[in-house]
Amino acid sequence: MHDSVAKIFSVFLSVVFLPLHAGDIVTHKRISPDLALEMVKHAVEACRQDGYQVTALVVASDGAEVALMRDAHASRFTIQIAREKANAVILSGVPSGAFRDNRRDIQQEMNHVKGVLVLQGGLPIAAGGYQLGAIGVSGAPGGDKDEKCARKAIDKIQDRLEFAD
Repeated sequence: MHDSVAKIFSVFLSVVFLPLHAGDIVTHKRISPDLALEMVKHAVEACRQDGYQVTALVVASDGAEVALMRDAHASRFTIQIAREKANAVILSGVPSGAFRDNRRDIQQEMNHVKGVLVLQGGLPIAAGGYQLGAIGVSGAPGGDKDEKCARKAIDKIQDRLEFAD
């Protein structure tokens, strides 16, 4: 009986300590809902200071919405536009305006992809070599102004991203 317990323990140890193959386990970093909410607040406040009523939206790296804030007088359509700008960032890995500029050859086609809008105003959220998600802003009179508010929001929290675990 003692031998069978030893054999079972030996099999157990060999299974537990089997070498893992590269790619068998994937680590995924995400932006926290609290930090995402802080980001959208910063973006809305930045645009408000410039006199614009906007919507700001943060998505995770898989495109799932994490936080959303629409200022009191921002059109309800700005929600969809902000989301689709952020999705363009997730698709391309670069700011939505850069994606537009770099791929003018397919811009019209990309604007017909459900959930993606290739307009300026979406920026990647990255830290430590990971793309954590994207922020999209819509409602200011021009994507350059939307992007400015998104940039201010990222700048406000960038130190926290860089020093996060």
